[in-house]
Amino acid sequence: MLPQISPDGKTLAWIAPQNGVLNVWVRALSDSAAAGHCVTADPKRGIRQFFWQEDSQHLLYLQDKDGDENWHLFQISTGGNSASARDLTPGELQARVIARSSRFPDQLVVALNKRDARFHDAYLLNLNSAELKLLAENPGDVEYYIADHRFQVRAALARLADGAAEIRVRDDDRSPWRRLTAWSADDVDGELLAFSSDDQEVWYTSSVASDLGQLLATDIRSQKTHLLMEDREKQFDAGKILVQPESHKLEAVQFNRERNHWEPFGPALRADFDILQRTHRGDFEILSRDRADRLWTVAFNLDDGPTTFYLYSRATRNAEFLFADRPELARYQLAQMEPVTFKARDGLLLHAYLTLPAVSKPEQRKLPLIVYPHGGPYDRDSWGYDDSVQLFANRGYAVLQINYRASTGYGKKFLQAGFRERGGKMSTDLLDGKSWAIDQGYADPQKTCIYGVSYGGYAVLIAAAFTPDEFVCGVESYGASNLVSLLKSFPPYWALYRRQWERRVGRLEEEEFLKSRSALFKVDQIKAPLLVGQGVNDPRVVKAESDQMVAALRKAGKKVEYIVFPDEGHGFVRPENRAKWFAATEAFLANQLGGRAEPPSSEEEWKTLEH
Repeated sequence: MLPQISPDGKTLAWIAPQNGVLNVWVRALSDSAAAGHCVTADPKRGIRQFFWQEDSQHLLYLQDKDGDENWHLFQISTGGNSASARDLTPGELQARVIARSSRFPDQLVVALNKRDARFHDAYLLNLNSAELKLLAENPGDVEYYIADHRFQVRAALARLADGAAEIRVRDDDRSPWRRLTAWSADDVDGELLAFSSDDQEVWYTSSVASDLGQLLATDIRSQKTHLLMEDREKQFDAGKILVQPESHKLEAVQFNRERNHWEPFGPALRADFDILQRTHRGDFEILSRDRADRLWTVAFNLDDGPTTFYLYSRATRNAEFLFADRPELARYQLAQMEPVTFKARDGLLLHAYLTLPAVSKPEQRKLPLIVYPHGGPYDRDSWGYDDSVQLFANRGYAVLQINYRASTGYGKKFLQAGFRERGGKMSTDLLDGKSWAIDQGYADPQKTCIYGVSYGGYAVLIAAAFTPDEFVCGVESYGASNLVSLLKSFPPYWALYRRQWERRVGRLEEEEFLKSRSALFKVDQIKAPLLVGQGVNDPRVVKAESDQMVAALRKAGKKVEYIVFPDEGHGFVRPENRAKWFAATEAFLANQLGGRAEPPSSEEEWKTLEH
């Protein structure tokens, strides 16, 4: 997975299992694929974030401990042994990478919350000595910093007390900070992205001048702003940008419409994009580029098959197949994800994805339905492969993923429609989606279930408690049961997120309102059996959230199964734990909805984790 070409264009690194756990592998491009060797030795959770050091001799990766999200930055030599990984950011802290550059091959700009667990300061990290130099001390409201192309930290996104945000800049690392531009708490979540190639402008997304998030540029000195790009369909926010890593020229913007689309600036990349679109079906993503920009690694994401990876030569316009992340999936007929739209009961247009089992058209009617709300909630579902969706479809269920109000990517009016509607209209959108699927003939009204994780887990509990006759069962993991206790248990580094939460959800001073949107206080109304999963080390939705819900359910005589993973956090990532969770889930769904279930193997047996 995630192949990365080295800066010198000679070596390939990627993530693949070693003894069942994801680790980093390397091989010279001149060698055969079989010559790859593993250079890391993570024995437990696996590595999912890594990149090349500019010397092309070392790799850097991030890892936490059992899901506690205290990410540390590790360095490993491609020529050394796997036991020689060096922790460059030791201590009780969370590390984030701000900037890296070929101009400064032995340095990184990083963010660390070592001084105060609530806030991240910016540091210059020496990759040889691991010495740190403070570049910017967080005054207590900066969410993150970015560096210019001289490695000076000169721009910051600050979160204000009312949930609004402002971009601050300074002329150099010795100058005072000043406000450049801002947006209100009612706008979409703008993002401070990068400096222009001459360091005179900052690029960012904002909906201040539009309902939709636009890509904008503001001159640091004159404060004049101009539009770089907006969605030509006038429906979707601007997303990620593609920047040439050496010249720092802005090359393309991504819009996540029903599918992901890249809009290039000018003709330079259009020929490359046209070739890539013909290379393989699916939506492509450029993962890495060598320093000379001759070679790219590219991912092609599908809804009904494995992600495939290619090495693309810009000189020859040729794409060479590297590998697929799960090649065994190609042997099966998987289900396709179809974009659909429908209206909520108040007329708001909602976008969703419907996945039906890969059977004949006549058999795709009156199916058991799983409504699967995404987490966040300030996120969205997108087209592409989803292992949970494919499991459910294979077992005979229709799956509906709804981008309910407050989902991101659809502009600020759509976002605002979800303000203070957690447990309200955000949840009735899910019911309206269920009704749509029934009306269209896809779903059996007597066999509907709701499944979700994180915010989606909260939505499961709300559906069961507030609308007890809508679903015959619910499955959730690490979902909040009480918004009051959730708000009190936020991790320290969520101090700034709290400001946005209070604007969009509610304040602790509004305890009765928060309780009125919490399933814990409506347990007596629940009729549907529930399956609940939780990680012990979850710093976002702490174990107490699930504990108190399960205890209340059992006290009220309700049916609930509770599975607790001692070595997981906010998300089940260890392969053996994922296998156990899905085995438990499909058995539960089979009992409630009548779908197929594969008997668990000895490695998938989850009974010892029941609480």
